[in-house]
Amino acid sequence: MTEAAYQKLEQRFRRIGAIEDAGSVLQWDMAAIMPHGGAEARSEQLAAVHATAHRLLVDTETDDLLGAAEAERHALDSWQQANLGEMRRRWTHATALDERLVEALSKAGSACEMIWREARPAADFGRARPSLDHLLGLVRESASAKAAKLGLDPYDALLDLYDPGERAANIDRIFAELESFLPDLLGQVLERQQRDPAVIRPTGPFPTDKQRALAVRFMTAIGFDFDHGRLDSSLHPFCGGTPDDVRITTRYDEGDFTSSLMGVLHETGHALYERGLPAAWRRLPVGQARGMSVHESQSLLVEMQVCRSRSFLTFAAPLMAEAFGGTGPAWQVDNLVRLYTRVKPGFIRVDADEVTYPAHVMLRYRLERDLLADRLPLADLPAAWNAGMKARLGITPPSDRQGCLQDIHWYSGSFGYFPTYTLGAMTAAQLFAAAKASDSAIEAGIGGGNFKPLVSWLRRNVHEPASSLPTAELLRQATGRPLDIAAFKKHLEIRYLS
Repeated sequence: MTEAAYQKLEQRFRRIGAIEDAGSVLQWDMAAIMPHGGAEARSEQLAAVHATAHRLLVDTETDDLLGAAEAERHALDSWQQANLGEMRRRWTHATALDERLVEALSKAGSACEMIWREARPAADFGRARPSLDHLLGLVRESASAKAAKLGLDPYDALLDLYDPGERAANIDRIFAELESFLPDLLGQVLERQQRDPAVIRPTGPFPTDKQRALAVRFMTAIGFDFDHGRLDSSLHPFCGGTPDDVRITTRYDEGDFTSSLMGVLHETGHALYERGLPAAWRRLPVGQARGMSVHESQSLLVEMQVCRSRSFLTFAAPLMAEAFGGTGPAWQVDNLVRLYTRVKPGFIRVDADEVTYPAHVMLRYRLERDLLADRLPLADLPAAWNAGMKARLGITPPSDRQGCLQDIHWYSGSFGYFPTYTLGAMTAAQLFAAAKASDSAIEAGIGGGNFKPLVSWLRRNVHEPASSLPTAELLRQATGRPLDIAAFKKHLEIRYLS
């Protein structure tokens, strides 16, 4: 009976996974190539997809099958048991919401995102505010319903969706530890940079087609599978699609190739994780990414730990110069290292350096908690954002485009996501340190353009385990200890002060 119940659950969840995959591709298409006039129809399509998946998940038969399988859990192997646990977690989250709210959230998120796409370049928060206000009300309703079902604080209930098992109390502790040393570190780094030779920026123009060709060259070297993925453009760089059809995007600036290239490499890290998930468990909860802290660790490991390192830039410098016909001091390795490790407080999170990046995340974390709890009126968000940037980094955004309109997350309904970026950065440092300690070929390989030793280590220790282990246990098995700030702090001190 148990085996039959479990097998029926697998069939049901594979169907749900296929429906969700279709939604992911529709979402990518909307962000990358859909004509503006298709927005209303796409909103209806996505709402129908989300409601269909939700209906299958919350059906009473699903609960009956879960109960039957759980009653004889001992008859299942370890992966099946982990899968069953993830199924129950997914079911619990889903049953907290009725179909009306699922559809309303989907439609409101799609509508608000499309308005944001107009408001951001116009630096007009007022244009986006009414739709964001409506969406935020639905997010609050969702958070309250999930909180009641899960026995959690509303913010923790949203956070659990993006990072299973993580709680705001732990994030508060970690962020307090970061805040205890990052401001002083920033001051020391800025002082150190004053003594270094000035950074020489390569001068353009850098045609988009050449930027793309260079990006593809690096993606291929690192291990991106173009038989199961593609690179496109969008307003906000992201990785979407499915593990068998990975879609990544970037945005180009013909006056500066460096930002776009690092954006591509960041998303390539996400793509490697998706492609490395176990094919045997495709579209099942246990075979999916563990959570966004782990996901962000993979993108930040590739971008920050690897591709801003001297080893990588030694390999990359001649290829960059060749791509754009560059000559002279600006294209030398030492200068490119200074360029890609330049620390300077700036307005834009996705362009931020490693030292100042946590400040961007911690500001968003505090603001979204206040918005969710209705402690911060939405009308006051721009002013609160600007005050937070001034307090944390000593700068004030000149407009809302460089301020509270810069990120897509809130305008698509993603509250509880932001802290995973800094948790991911810490995880990346801890994983990369463990990887290099376990295999000396990893560092040497990066310098020679051979990324196979690193990717193989990540496959074994992060990608292939997927969601078979809790996040803390996954990290403990890979690095020998739970997440702490030590590896991240050491990495910053060595890279920026030694």
